Amino acid sequence: MLLAIDVGNTNTVLGLFDGEVLSHSWRVKTDAHSTADELALTFRGLLAGAGEVTGIALCSTVPSVLRELRTMLAGYYADLHTVIVEPGTKTGVPVLTDNPKEVGADRIVNTLAAHHLVGGSAIVVDFGTSTNFDVVSAAGEFLGGALAPGIEISLEALASRAAQLRKVELVAPRSVIGKNTVESLQSGVLFGFAGQVDGLVRRILVELGTSDVAVIATGGLAPIVLGLSETITRHEPDLTLIGLRLVFDRNP
Repeated sequence: MLLAIDVGNTNTVLGLFDGEVLSHSWRVKTDAHSTADELALTFRGLLAGAGEVTGIALCSTVPSVLRELRTMLAGYYADLHTVIVEPGTKTGVPVLTDNPKEVGADRIVNTLAAHHLVGGSAIVVDFGTSTNFDVVSAAGEFLGGALAPGIEISLEALASRAAQLRKVELVAPRSVIGKNTVESLQSGVLFGFAGQVDGLVRRILVELGTSDVAVIATGGLAPIVLGLSETITRHEPDLTLIGLRLVFDRNP
């Protein structure tokens, strides 16, 4: 079975594939200070009884964690075929940006998965620590995109800088016009981010010159915006894990 590991700035998502089927998945907090041995204990605890791991595919946006994961893999899983998505790894994704090496591995992996799933043009909206908009051509090329502050980061920044405001539960309020501070914050955050998504997607579609583009939402915070966005057409919570499986298959 293939263990796919997606290390993000806030959370690390693990998935266990039995062939093309995702049989198990887990989401844990990313700790930039975890040692290789601590990571091994966490992984072994999660995987206990889930099945025998025969290969590993990994991408990371956190250099310190990637360094410790390399040590962990060498010490605990040295006998397994491991693919780490980084410059030089075969992904099959042409990166049409000014500096392809600066594009995050997760964005490349999401591009691959999106094109695999829809077979054409796509916009991936990844709701994580930041909100990433990744534009995929009909040929499966990564064309570029946009980066915006994430939902939770924005709310935390507002609460920390405004003395009378605080963090609130991210659920839709009774109406757009909030009747109290909590509802006003919920309205501004949820409807505001949905509007941001729709506005950016529409501008991207104008530049692409077509409306025949799948708009795929992924990431841990995607469900918050799904029912409010007018442009999102599909929700794929395991998009990055699927992409890691595809990269693994391309690097036997």
